[in-house]
Amino acid sequence: MKYSLLLLLVPFVGFSQVRSKDAEIKKYVSEVSSDSLKSYIDKLVGFHTRHTLSSIDDKKQGIGAARNWVLGKFKEYAGNSGGRMEVYLQQGDIQPDGKRIDKMVNLGNPVAFLKGTDPNDKRIFLISAHLDSRVTDVMNRTSFAPGANDDGSGVSAVIEAARILSKSSFPASVIFVAFSGEEQSLLGSKLLADQAKKENLQIEAVLNNDMIGNPKAGETGEINTRTLRVFSEGLPYAELDKKAMTIRNLGLENDSESRQLARYIKETAEKYVKGLEVKLIYRNDRFLRGGDHSSFVNEGFPSVRLTEYYENYDHQHQDVRVENNRQYGDLAEFIDYKYLQKNVAANIAVLASLAKSTPKPEHVEMKVKELTNSTTLQWERPKSGTPAGYYVLVRETDSPLWQKKIFTTELSVKIPLSKDNYIFAVQTADPNGNVSVAVIPGIAR
Repeated sequence: MKYSLLLLLVPFVGFSQVRSKDAEIKKYVSEVSSDSLKSYIDKLVGFHTRHTLSSIDDKKQGIGAARNWVLGKFKEYAGNSGGRMEVYLQQGDIQPDGKRIDKMVNLGNPVAFLKGTDPNDKRIFLISAHLDSRVTDVMNRTSFAPGANDDGSGVSAVIEAARILSKSSFPASVIFVAFSGEEQSLLGSKLLADQAKKENLQIEAVLNNDMIGNPKAGETGEINTRTLRVFSEGLPYAELDKKAMTIRNLGLENDSESRQLARYIKETAEKYVKGLEVKLIYRNDRFLRGGDHSSFVNEGFPSVRLTEYYENYDHQHQDVRVENNRQYGDLAEFIDYKYLQKNVAANIAVLASLAKSTPKPEHVEMKVKELTNSTTLQWERPKSGTPAGYYVLVRETDSPLWQKKIFTTELSVKIPLSKDNYIFAVQTADPNGNVSVAVIPGIAR
């Protein structure tokens, strides 16, 4: 009778029935401007090339001029932050490697750090894209390499997010960054990921945007302006050898922190952005390929790649030319700005929801002392913030997404469902309905 009463009083319902929209986040999403995005991309294309090995001294062309312009935009928007946004160029001299670096190069990542308002909240959420561009020959640093979509579209998302969210007062911090050196083997992202690891920064999510503005497939001509892909790793790359036995014993092959982040992105983006479907791809990146989020994955930070549904290889890593009446090259004319606007809005909704939310519950555990067909979970309050309560998430083991949830203000719950048949997690909820990323329970000893 106790279990039946629980199910009647606190019914399992889908996410859309539980969470209301936060008015502040709705406002931020509504402020995303396709005109602004177009102006950013046009400016980036105007640098002729943003190749990592191009000039850093030329005032008008090359990677140096481009990174200085991004820094300038960050500084402009920092004026909205009440002194909380720090803007700087993270730099490092990269030596020749005999591969994609043939001379010493000064690498520079334009960074804007928006400090959170709660000094006890150490969480950091990061949005990124890569600034550099290329043509067919990855070593060609002089030819016209517009990089409108790869990755001008992603950089436009970072700049627009900085513009809009610079006005916010989130308890947690947000980093906006445009990496250099992606095409030369993820050099800029590795520079920042290494620093974050050394400084023990509490980066809880990396949203890496790489090509989010082209809706048209190259070979078939199919167009998809509705779907944004999110790639996430299943088995955690960092220290997998130490974690493998626990993952196997608990059946958590589909429940890495990056995958929990991907599920969170789908839930949040589809809630706030009309006409958008987030498609979860259960791979770290496209088949046999990589992106800047991988540098953070390798250091153990939850990280995903957001990208358009199709790739068009006529307009990616191509010399700009017309061949057999066919236009090649990554030109701005192939960007769909309404599609890009939706994808940027998705990023902003997720970033705002994460940074505004209460931190995750601490020490989430499952009791296993006795063999039962019920499941008891317990947890502790987060170290900062004031949660309104907690959601216990439930899904069957073969379900890719959370199916049901229970709200409670307690720090434990007993559920009449077998741990053999279900996966469980817990997340905090704030008074505005914003939730933390889900935490999979460990085993109570």
